[in-house]
Amino acid sequence: MANKTWFITGTSTGFGRSLATYLVQQGNTNVVATARHTDQLGYLDKYDHGQILKQTLDVTNQQEIKQAVEAATSKFGTIDVLVNNAGLGYFATFEESDLDDAKYMFDVNVWGLVDMTRAVLPTMRKHHSGVIVNFSSIGGLYSFPTLAFYHGTKYAVEGISESLAKEVKDLGIKVMLIEPSGFRTDWAGRSSKKVMPKIDDYKQFGEMIESNAKGAHHEAGDPDKAAQIIYDQVTNHADELPLRLPLGKFSSDTAIAKYKQDLENFEKLHDLSSSADQQ
Repeated sequence: MANKTWFITGTSTGFGRSLATYLVQQGNTNVVATARHTDQLGYLDKYDHGQILKQTLDVTNQQEIKQAVEAATSKFGTIDVLVNNAGLGYFATFEESDLDDAKYMFDVNVWGLVDMTRAVLPTMRKHHSGVIVNFSSIGGLYSFPTLAFYHGTKYAVEGISESLAKEVKDLGIKVMLIEPSGFRTDWAGRSSKKVMPKIDDYKQFGEMIESNAKGAHHEAGDPDKAAQIIYDQVTNHADELPLRLPLGKFSSDTAIAKYKQDLENFEKLHDLSSSADQQ
């Protein structure tokens, strides 16, 4: 059986690093490991026997995306699994957020994912196979204070991915959303900018921002276990791959509670909602 080629964005830290580390130790896998600075990928060297390709990649840079995809297909022939992992966070109340920072986060979390996927889809369509793994968050299903624009990016990823999954399902291509809760990655630390409230009406949310920062790297979620789950789902359960995969007990519990509450509300409003139709 030919090796499957995985292309992963953002492998210098966090989920990307854990997934790359796990994959390069599998006997049937090629790995395209990308980061803005490839000198941060030295941790892979001890595993390299020709199955690893490192590529410089900022997902907001169209030329780097094109070059990385071309290098991957040139070396390995195709891309079987694309993992859109690169992303960042932003903590601030809605009114006090810096919109330039928020727009940059959309450029990374949404448009970077979009551009990467559009660059890889032609080769997946050519081979009538492929899996696209998009990192969302429990924050793509449920919203908390101080994360309005981060949630906006993840809700966008959810909607885009769901439509894409329906468009490519007859082409042999599958899409899976990963929806983690708190994991021991850099997300709540280095990878997120934090703006403490200055407006008195929002001061109550300062403690929430501080507690998230202090909790970084102490969360319940283990990114190494997440990597194993993702690999197993894609490799051994491709025929029943879920569109949405919550990771972490908090994520699963929160998603179930949210959808139950939403269902109750929609059912309560059903007759009223239906009355808006022309009779």
